[in-house]
Amino acid sequence: MSTQAAPKSSNKVLMAIFWLYVLVPLVWGVTNTLTQAMKLFG
Repeated sequence: MSTQAAPKSSNKVLMAIFWLYVLVPLVWGVTNTLTQAMKLFG
């Protein structure tokens, strides 16, 4: 049975970059959708 050490800082950096890569377009899409919906219903 092998025990894992604490995650390396490079792994944390890669995870942060990955989440930015996912969240930035997601937030942009939600914001854009809400803006268009406000134009439609407002």
